[in-house]
Amino acid sequence: MRRVVPEAAPAHAQTPAATIPIDCPASVGPRVTCQSGQDANGAWYVIAMPADWNRRLIVHAHGGPRMDAPQAGDSLEDLDRFAVMVRQGYAWIGSTYRRGGYGVRMAAEDTDNSRRIFWDQYGRPERTLLHGQSWGGNVAAKASELYALDIDGARNYDGVLITNGVVSGGTRAYQFRAGLRAVYQFYCRNHPAPDEPAYPLWQGLPAGAEMTRAELRRRVEACTGIDKGARDRTPAEARRLRDILAVTGVREEQLVSHLAWATFTFQDLVHLRLGGRNPFDNSAVVYRGSSDDEALNAGVERFTADPDAVAQLAYDSDLSGLIVLPTLTLHALHDPTVSHRSEAIYAAIVDAAGRSHLLIQAATDEDQHSKLADGGYLTSLLALEQWITDGRRPDPAGFQTACRSLAPAAECRFAAPTAR
Repeated sequence: MRRVVPEAAPAHAQTPAATIPIDCPASVGPRVTCQSGQDANGAWYVIAMPADWNRRLIVHAHGGPRMDAPQAGDSLEDLDRFAVMVRQGYAWIGSTYRRGGYGVRMAAEDTDNSRRIFWDQYGRPERTLLHGQSWGGNVAAKASELYALDIDGARNYDGVLITNGVVSGGTRAYQFRAGLRAVYQFYCRNHPAPDEPAYPLWQGLPAGAEMTRAELRRRVEACTGIDKGARDRTPAEARRLRDILAVTGVREEQLVSHLAWATFTFQDLVHLRLGGRNPFDNSAVVYRGSSDDEALNAGVERFTADPDAVAQLAYDSDLSGLIVLPTLTLHALHDPTVSHRSEAIYAAIVDAAGRSHLLIQAATDEDQHSKLADGGYLTSLLALEQWITDGRRPDPAGFQTACRSLAPAAECRFAAPTAR
């Protein structure tokens, strides 16, 4: 069915656009109505309301960050990905954020604004849950620190679910991609190319410079033969690709994606959010795993972070761990985009803040990032709901058994908890 969405209004619009009906994704099932509108800051939102609403609301923070200007129907992709929640009777609202580009505090404010919009239209639900996915996990974690309580101390949210989240914060999460840019350039010398103006790699691209993702992929292909397949690569291409992957730990199928973040996201972050200053540092990194580590470490581009840029990025996106709500994280052990290791960092941050009793972390043996098995989402939601209801911390050791009572066995991929 054709999706009907309102035409985009200028991002500086000061009054909300009318909420209008739109077509829901088929994945949410029958008897669900969807609406779209725009808030006073220019962020577009989508609401999904099941006819058999369970009086629960999920406020969704999407990943990215997306670089393009937001469009009215953007959140339909997120709704489709997490449609199982709506099929279970939850109402759902997701916001695009007011602009493209980096900004965790901005996105957290827009996410909380979407909660306010839903409450204004439908009244306060019996329970409101905050959900963040990927970079949206950073957004949701920040929102839970900033907006969990109103000015009188009453709860705006009842619990938080974060899936494959960037919970290590911005100052940690992007360092390995800065290293990837340096390692890639050492071997490939085409980003920038010799006939292009040189610039520090931590910039991503110079201010105002334009490049398409297709052009980025063309350069990666020219250096590594990544699109040819192993049997058709030249020995030189295979050697360069092997060294880049071995040193950085990036998977072959994710190389272009990670380089895209280290190109377009870095350009936005450095030039538009940090005043041209560098938040990245590889000055003391010792790169290992290549066919010639000595040559790599001697020749790779080095850069030192600007302390003010690091502080500004930390203020925007790092986490204090001062959570006040039951918080459950679900992360694939083999996530190729956001390393599961970030969960240990978040656990340490929360522990240092004395709030470990409010954090439960579960893992699956999946190797996907953007979408996990529906059984994992259902089980996590049920565990979070039960925790909120009776105050007893759920034990992830029982999640696999619980999942098999809710979903087909193939959708239950919980891994046994490991001691930290």
